Amino acid sequence: MPLLDSLKDFSQFTHLRRDIHAHPELGFEEHRTSAMVAEKLRSWGIEVHTGVAGTGVVGVLKSGKGSRCLGLRADLDALPLQEENHFPHRSTHDGRMHACGHDGHTTMLLAAAWHLSQHRDFDGTVNFIFQPAEEMGKAGAKKMIEDGLFERFPCDAVFALHNFSIGEVGHFALNHGALMASSNTWRVVMKGRGTHASMPHTGVDPVAAVINLGQQLQTLVPKVVDSVERALLAVTQIQGSGAPNVIPDEAWVGGTVRTFSETALDAIEAGLRQLAQGTAQAHGCTAVVEFKRASPPVVNHAKEARFAAEVMREVVGDKAVNEHFPAVLGAEDFAHMLKAKPGCYAFIGNGFGDHRMPDHGPGPCIIHNTSFDFNDAIIPVGASYFVRLTQRWLANS
Repeated sequence: MPLLDSLKDFSQFTHLRRDIHAHPELGFEEHRTSAMVAEKLRSWGIEVHTGVAGTGVVGVLKSGKGSRCLGLRADLDALPLQEENHFPHRSTHDGRMHACGHDGHTTMLLAAAWHLSQHRDFDGTVNFIFQPAEEMGKAGAKKMIEDGLFERFPCDAVFALHNFSIGEVGHFALNHGALMASSNTWRVVMKGRGTHASMPHTGVDPVAAVINLGQQLQTLVPKVVDSVERALLAVTQIQGSGAPNVIPDEAWVGGTVRTFSETALDAIEAGLRQLAQGTAQAHGCTAVVEFKRASPPVVNHAKEARFAAEVMREVVGDKAVNEHFPAVLGAEDFAHMLKAKPGCYAFIGNGFGDHRMPDHGPGPCIIHNTSFDFNDAIIPVGASYFVRLTQRWLANS
């Protein structure tokens, strides 16, 4: 199946995507975006539910008499970054921009909803899930689930797409297992006794303790995680005194941990806590350890991943689908939905940067970049995938 005929002229959705890009909103503040999504869905005759986990929106579309239910998810929020682009649809809000392409994800799902509402060539129920607060560890997906998402809107399976720098425009990439890592942050506060830096013998130096701990943590992963697994512990922050001649009462060191399994994550957390306490004792300090598990690894379900790949090939052809893409250490809170329901998460290629506006020229397509812009050319590709997925998953019996 090629791109949907109804989406070959997708100018209305290009305009919509750029409007969202120009008005970015941070997690749980997506009031304008949510209202726009709800208005569009209602205008197409789709049942709309707002206020799910605050600013989340769910559109429900039924056709035929089938009992099967499908969930399709897009994210709504932007990032707290200052946009450096100068095209007409650049962010109108300083310090906020759609640097991850959620404006495009929302638009692709809206385009699919529009097509399905016009044709209704499926048998069952499709739930269009527009999720708030994917970024910055706010766990919007988890909060939607806690707010009764799957009780109120049953789903036999859930699917989502994310634009990514995987090469050619509109290519797809996925795998049958872990595709993205868990996201976790940690901080260890060492408490000592402050004094003048010229008289260290009169105090207990917590700065030396955090420096020592940071060095030891660099070798923790290979000591506690099976060598066949990929995992990462990064030391990215350290804070001591605010003055050069003061040994402070306390200092801290922190960073991130990424893993593809809960087993590896458990081992790293346990090892970190043990090292922190041992280092504190060696320096005469006490340690307070904070370990926050923001989102689990994104683990696709094999059956649903194979199904998704078949649909992708129907849309873009065999050569444009990589079904065995290596897992990346980035994270995504769609992981919470995949823990609750079978499903598949996949990447769609955003191109190399040649889609940039003429006055600015080609630029980077790496997400979370202050010069990033979603490639409008993949709107009909992603929408066609969602539509064909719905048609096949909810096929007439």
